[in-house]
Amino acid sequence: MDRLGTCEIPPRPRGRQPEPGLRRTKRPRLGRLLHPPGSASASTNPRRAARNPVANQKRPGCGVGSRSAFIVPATAGNRAHRDPSEGREAPGAENRCRDTREGTLRPANLSTNRQRIANLARSRPGVALNSIHHVIDLAWMKEAYRLTRKDGAPGIDGVTAADYEANLEANLSDLLDRIRSGRYHAPPVRRAYIPKADGTQRPLGIPTFEDKVAQRAVAMVLEAIYEQDFLPCSYGFRPGRSAHQALDALRAACMGCGMRWCIDVDIKSYFDTIDRGHLRNFLDQRVTDGVIRRMIDKWLKAGVLEEGRLHRPTQGSPQGGVISPCLSNIYLHHVLDVWFEHTVRPRLKGRASLVRYADDLVMAFETFPDATRVLAVLGKRLARYGLTLHPDKTRLIDFRFKRPEGTHHPAARGTTFDFLGFTHVWGKSRKGVNVVRQVTAKGRYARALAGVTDWCRNNRHRPIAVQHAHLSAMMRGHYAYYGVTGNSRRVRWYAHQVVRIWQRWLSRRDRQSAYTWTRLTAFLKQRPLPPPRIIHHYTVGSKALS
Repeated sequence: MDRLGTCEIPPRPRGRQPEPGLRRTKRPRLGRLLHPPGSASASTNPRRAARNPVANQKRPGCGVGSRSAFIVPATAGNRAHRDPSEGREAPGAENRCRDTREGTLRPANLSTNRQRIANLARSRPGVALNSIHHVIDLAWMKEAYRLTRKDGAPGIDGVTAADYEANLEANLSDLLDRIRSGRYHAPPVRRAYIPKADGTQRPLGIPTFEDKVAQRAVAMVLEAIYEQDFLPCSYGFRPGRSAHQALDALRAACMGCGMRWCIDVDIKSYFDTIDRGHLRNFLDQRVTDGVIRRMIDKWLKAGVLEEGRLHRPTQGSPQGGVISPCLSNIYLHHVLDVWFEHTVRPRLKGRASLVRYADDLVMAFETFPDATRVLAVLGKRLARYGLTLHPDKTRLIDFRFKRPEGTHHPAARGTTFDFLGFTHVWGKSRKGVNVVRQVTAKGRYARALAGVTDWCRNNRHRPIAVQHAHLSAMMRGHYAYYGVTGNSRRVRWYAHQVVRIWQRWLSRRDRQSAYTWTRLTAFLKQRPLPPPRIIHHYTVGSKALS
């Protein structure tokens, strides 16, 4: 012991001996601590004392024999700088807490646990993780509750987010206990339908609010693992990625890489035809934790409640659940993304690109033979995993801006295509350069105006100030998505039509007097609606567009 009252630190394995009398200001590495020479325990049996230092430890102070005395001098002013939990760890903790499945996932703060899972998955590609469920603690459940939408429709139990929040701490603790013990019972989802652009209806499965929180908690674990495996061509339902990034990538592929032949792919009833056997095989490659896999199987087998009848389909994942987008990304990652990047692209003569947002995807090719070859085998590839191409919506696009005699290729079925609500067409920039314009698709434009018409008709009796606030929110939301470079004309049309629709239904509030344009114009001068604006600006490089 030196004059400062500190214990000596044993020499490092490489033979580097620290100078005596120096303080360690940084947190030391955990290891086996030896008592200093001259102590009673060291003189009798140093090796035994090192293995069991607690037996000779003095309770008060930081004198000889205390395990917390190796960091700082034994003075009262330095005790606040120690880390007791680190100093009192077992001697062999360093070996047990290396980068293993169990050691790195001890319960800690939420961000640390998520980062540990991501680092573990990144350092072990292709290795199944079998002990990851203990990261789901109460703090994890609170974060899952925070990320769950509170304005969604209730499930079969009718419990809303406000009802669940009334006793939030107890509800989350009980939910966590049922998940860990295996007593959680996944309730059936409530069937609902929403209209599609082609006139048909899309079936949705609405789970209960508690089930949404549980699915979000498991989805957070899966996202931390599979974000290390997903390829850059996937953009849907991934943290840090958006639909506009997918649109920008497709635009850059067509303009900067000279890809003029596109395949507009549409998978028929994708969420309802996912083969659960193949899905389980894909999950076996990365996740074999019993708690996580048991929860996924319960959600797949929960069933659908429609008109008082319970149906238990044997395939598919209900569209509308929190866990469904993550499972669908995992499925298409193995079925399509990996196959295209590792098998298809090396066998092509020209350049090719895949842009996928969930089950909406477009393949772009530089040469016509490459596009036809891939289209010929794409249906067989999907059929191998229980999926089917839509015969009418899947088509080959002749996307050349210079076509012989102005007609498209006989094998192609069009010169434009829709992707993520935008119609992709060739146009001219202000400098006369050929550019890809992404304009609002006709179906999406008509549906947006129909939504405004329905709301104005059903709420025309409300105060004008209230209607103005709601319409402003609708217009800002429309600009936030459709406000892209080259789409200013459609955005201005939308703003103009919203004002006309609003004036029409204000004039029908009663039969006594009409709300004239003069009156509405005077009101809008004082409280104008949000003007049309472009939110997402794309940079056009003239060299890449020649």
